[in-house]
Amino acid sequence: MKNFFSQWRNDLPASLVVFLVALPLCLGVALASTGAKPILFSGIIAGMVGGVVVGFLSGSKLGVSGPAAGLITIVLAAITSLGSFENFLVAVILAGVIQLIAGFIGAGILGNFFPSSVIKGMLAAIGLTLILKEIPHLVGYDKDFMGDESFFQFDGHNTFSDLMYATNALSPGAMIIAAISIFILIFLDKPFMKKWAVFKILPGALFVVVLGIVFNLIFHYFLPDFEMKGQHLVQLPVAKSLEDFGSFFIFPDFMALKNPKVYVVALTIALVASLETLLSVEATDKLDPDKNFTPTNRELRAQGVGNIVSGLLGGLPITQVIVRSSANINAGGKSKLATILHGFLLLVCALFIPQVLNLIPFASLASILLMVGYKLSKVSLYKSMYKLGFDQFIPFITTILAVLFTDLLKGIAIGMAISIFYILRKNLRNNFQKNITNEGGNEHIQIILSEEVTFLNKGSILESLQNVPENATLTIDGSKSKAIDYDVLELIQEFKIHGAVAKNIVLKTINIPEVKITSGH
Repeated sequence: MKNFFSQWRNDLPASLVVFLVALPLCLGVALASTGAKPILFSGIIAGMVGGVVVGFLSGSKLGVSGPAAGLITIVLAAITSLGSFENFLVAVILAGVIQLIAGFIGAGILGNFFPSSVIKGMLAAIGLTLILKEIPHLVGYDKDFMGDESFFQFDGHNTFSDLMYATNALSPGAMIIAAISIFILIFLDKPFMKKWAVFKILPGALFVVVLGIVFNLIFHYFLPDFEMKGQHLVQLPVAKSLEDFGSFFIFPDFMALKNPKVYVVALTIALVASLETLLSVEATDKLDPDKNFTPTNRELRAQGVGNIVSGLLGGLPITQVIVRSSANINAGGKSKLATILHGFLLLVCALFIPQVLNLIPFASLASILLMVGYKLSKVSLYKSMYKLGFDQFIPFITTILAVLFTDLLKGIAIGMAISIFYILRKNLRNNFQKNITNEGGNEHIQIILSEEVTFLNKGSILESLQNVPENATLTIDGSKSKAIDYDVLELIQEFKIHGAVAKNIVLKTINIPEVKITSGH
């Protein structure tokens, strides 16, 4: 327990930043997912469970879990399909059970198969998405919920068209608060400011939020036209009593277990939530300056328990989320204490000071998220990826564009496809070594096959055999090969019987098994 609190000086301020980032995202995702304010608290429940329960069980030191924007369309469709939110909660619990089983059978190993170029592209794309999505909130256009990641909106707008609509809804109050907030965040991030003890313990994000509230109160009393109200402020449900607070928790109707659709929804949530979690784990470990390694099977088990608890309490499904995780890293978090404290903060503040939280302008919170986005998508990242060559840079850029113009999972799928293309292309080029010498006017060619030779290598080997000149001496050496596909062996046999004879090529083979040519050749 002593070691658990050993990094509290770093984790306490980090937890405050993660809390301020998570609060609007939890509310925004809940509103978008359920489409109804009466169950808005389901997002806060998921955030609390993601922080406290998953935080305790996870092996990730810096990963932060909570409701994710990537599940919004699934949740909306599921609630409609299953008939009620109570029925949907049963699917969330079952999804947790599936994740728990997946963790025990070792499915977390899938997280090791995401190429680095795609993960870095995902991080940069999320950074750009955050910047573009927060600009409308900075100028007072709060029609879309905070935490929105998809390019296409439910109202027919998209990321870029919203920027245009935002110019027609400029709020002087929001722009003043946003400008001051961004200045404070940049100024307090300077190395010389870190020498002050107060700025080591209290993060810049907290000053930004407090000043946002103060400025908006000044507007209320002295510049009413600048004041931000209603949808421009955090809108957390306010309980009048402890009993009223208890009513925010909706419980599952287990009669829904008789409905076959519940199991389909549960499997869908489990698959998507697990994939998003594994992507976030990989990305968080790459961002971690201490390079901690997260055990993915343990993470799946932690997410499974988290979703079971969230479903039992009336919360949304949970995944590890890269925006909150990167905010934790940028704020200097060092251990899982920051994640757990942010969950407790969501619970305590929602219970005791919701009226204070409801004074926070979205323009202040958007400034914090904008800076998180900037740090995820710095120019230096693009430069470093370009220097690695096109095999890395093209999948990186493709992933960025795909995520930006679709959503996270579709973008990753497209990025993976491009990355696999380059991997196969590289594999096709490097499936053998070719040495050419000239002795007595005759060309001696040696082809040394690689360790694994598959049917994918057939085309390049065929091309090399066809390019062997007449009267040459050719040696095909399979000494290094552990496995040579039948297609390649058949190709070599055919060349030995027909091609080499026709071009008067002296062909020698070393450790190349002879195969029987099938009929039709």
